[in-house]
Amino acid sequence: MKTIFGLLMSIYLVACAGTSATKTSSYPDQWWAPVDAKTAKWWEILPQSAKRENNEVILSKRNELGILSNFAHTPFTFEGKKYESVEGVWQAMKFPEGESDQRLKKGLNWKYKRDDVAQMTAFEAKDAGGIGSKNMKKLGINYVTWNGKKMTYRTSEKGDHYQLIRSLMKAKLEQNPEVKRILMATGDLKLLPDHKVKPEDPPAWRYFDIWMELREELKHSGDQK
Repeated sequence: MKTIFGLLMSIYLVACAGTSATKTSSYPDQWWAPVDAKTAKWWEILPQSAKRENNEVILSKRNELGILSNFAHTPFTFEGKKYESVEGVWQAMKFPEGESDQRLKKGLNWKYKRDDVAQMTAFEAKDAGGIGSKNMKKLGINYVTWNGKKMTYRTSEKGDHYQLIRSLMKAKLEQNPEVKRILMATGDLKLLPDHKVKPEDPPAWRYFDIWMELREELKHSGDQK
């Protein structure tokens, strides 16, 4: 009996392994292509860090999956205005809206106008946002604004800021066919960030989780093309 059971279990495990291998082999090898660790940035998690056999993949900026990064130049229109990237809009929220904004206090150097930051992409937007973050710290505030409304920035809740970021990403998805194509090409892979994250980071910052949610919504809607 034990021998028969063991034989059946072996067949089952082999079949499972074969199915898993078939699933992962259907994805482009370049998504896991090793990169010389010496070229990695201090913040970067390289493609080979993901375990392909565990159905994981890094959303690396070193290959086509980088289009899913908030940094990517993926123009979209949101609430009647055109933006060049999600990152630009994200960082712009840290900057004052108009002359009556409470964040406009003497002695603070904002360097950029909010509208200018909103049109930036990649590290230019990130660096501009760094100025906003420093000023937020000096002001002792934990909010950003959208259309004059204050939203808590660092929070474990999926509040207004989270919902706005999700809506921006959805607009990017719906208005950029290549974004949609690549997202759906990831199938059932677990999407992981290409930069270091902390367990306490707000859900709004976990863009990889949001992409998996949006991917599931597309699958259930039948709109996968």
